[in-house]
Amino acid sequence: MSYTQRTVQCIGPSGLHRMAYTEWGARDNPRVLVCVHGLTRNGRDFDALAEAMSAHYRVICPDVVGRGRSGRLRDPAGYAIPQYVADMVTLIARLNVDSVHWVGTSMGGLIGMALAAQDGTPIHKLVLNDVGPLITVESLQRIATYVGTDPDWATFDEALAYVRLVSQPFGDLTEAQWYHLTETSVVQRPDGRWAFRYDPRIAEPFRAAFVDKDIDLWPVYDLIACPTMVVRGADSDLLTRDTWQRMETRGPCARLAEIPGVGHAPMFQSDEQIGVVRDFLLSA
Repeated sequence: MSYTQRTVQCIGPSGLHRMAYTEWGARDNPRVLVCVHGLTRNGRDFDALAEAMSAHYRVICPDVVGRGRSGRLRDPAGYAIPQYVADMVTLIARLNVDSVHWVGTSMGGLIGMALAAQDGTPIHKLVLNDVGPLITVESLQRIATYVGTDPDWATFDEALAYVRLVSQPFGDLTEAQWYHLTETSVVQRPDGRWAFRYDPRIAEPFRAAFVDKDIDLWPVYDLIACPTMVVRGADSDLLTRDTWQRMETRGPCARLAEIPGVGHAPMFQSDEQIGVVRDFLLSA
């Protein structure tokens, strides 16, 4: 694998912060693919996809603020979609391109939806990975059980076992893939224990806004006009089959793809899953 680690300075109501990102492929390639991760994950989740796509694109995989190697916000109230969208606009300006293609997993898909719905959006092709305009209360309740709990472990192997347990919906991954997803999402603290690479305070706005009903974002989705594909894990509890199918007939009238044996969310680790994304993005 060959990538470069970079940062870009962003700003929000609580001040400046740094957003880290990995960059793959030729820097002078005008075709840019931005890949944005889920709620508690980071940009290294896309290493396999980025490596595969780097022959065609300059691939950019940011760590959303508060995750991975990015900085943390002084005020956790800023951990919300408006701040994330603003940071991505800053990132795209840094890349000095007018348009991008976008792959967003879960939260990364919500950021992509919000940006793609804007007049003059830079997103010209959009892949939504296991997320849509209706977020079920059941999935919100599941997320609430783990986000912000801030566990730690005495050894890396304990961290690995925990990641495998809570991430079972990712599907049947190899030992090497589980190791990579763990290695890139945990860090050893000065006291020797291991912990996740994210600010546990990202949970505070989530919990404050939590309601015991579905979240309806259809008005946002209906504003999207660019070519769109929606990838669904066949066993997903976040993107229901009904919502997924309705996304084919509303808004951008998305192309649909489903990954068997996977819940929330497909991780694009296998050639087959990568091929689903590659074929859509490179199609005319």
